Amino acid sequence: MTFGIVGNVQKKELPRVVKELLVRAPQDSARFFVSAPVARASSSLGRGVLTRARVVSDKKILEDSDLLIALGGDGTILETARMVGGRGTPILGINLGKLGFLAEVSLDEVEACLQEILEGRYRVEERMMLQARAASMKKPFVALNDIVVDKYGTSRVMSIETMVNNEYLATYSADGIIVSTPTGSTAYALANGGPIVTPENHAVTISPICPHTLTARPVIVPDDSVIAISIPHGAKQVHLTADGQLEQLFRPPVTIQIRKAPFKAKLVKRLHVSYYDVLRKKLHWGSDVRVEAKRRERGRRGG
Repeated sequence: MTFGIVGNVQKKELPRVVKELLVRAPQDSARFFVSAPVARASSSLGRGVLTRARVVSDKKILEDSDLLIALGGDGTILETARMVGGRGTPILGINLGKLGFLAEVSLDEVEACLQEILEGRYRVEERMMLQARAASMKKPFVALNDIVVDKYGTSRVMSIETMVNNEYLATYSADGIIVSTPTGSTAYALANGGPIVTPENHAVTISPICPHTLTARPVIVPDDSVIAISIPHGAKQVHLTADGQLEQLFRPPVTIQIRKAPFKAKLVKRLHVSYYDVLRKKLHWGSDVRVEAKRRERGRRGG
């Protein structure tokens, strides 16, 4: 199997994990491509380690890898999913960040997970993606988590007219609106008070940001819906972002159309870890935060 290694070169743990992957993997069953930026960030490992892999361009990694290993946090996986696009290459996330809902593997699980993959003991989970486009855009923005339309350069709220399949839903007076996939339901949408939507649901969530009415609530629509968000006036500029990484500014009036992308992201998952396991672990469900706080305080005091 050919693995392509990409990652966030700002993470100090990255060289150590690259070494773990290259040294621990059996050479007769695993071949590695390493992106040029990752190789440069791992130069401290020396030639002896890096000769176990081939340093190639991102294009070569996308063309010839059976599986991509994304080293970083969820942001790295989001970026990798957009980079893969419609190629359908599965992505394994190794978490070098903090929370990491999408990153499947922690640092101490790298060797075991790699062995499971080489033995075929893993599954691939398909996740829907969104695309957003305005008339003035040359190509659509694509997102795995969410598309966000919000105000820019003003403290005033916007008037946001929202249509679903050419049917009028509502005009929100709000700071913006989040259109999220089930994957993105644990990201910005969750912080905004939205529901957690499990990945197998074929749905999209529309969530107004800080709406100026208590009756405005998130709305869940089928994933084949076409959502049109129009800002006729009331904002100096309108800010469009995809996964918090791609962004563009528009001057009203503007209409942004959001729909399901024609391809899906494929995430590698371990067989013994369920989505609910991840929720409990990451959100600390079932644990007493007061006890954890006291434990950390004792640790700081040295006893």
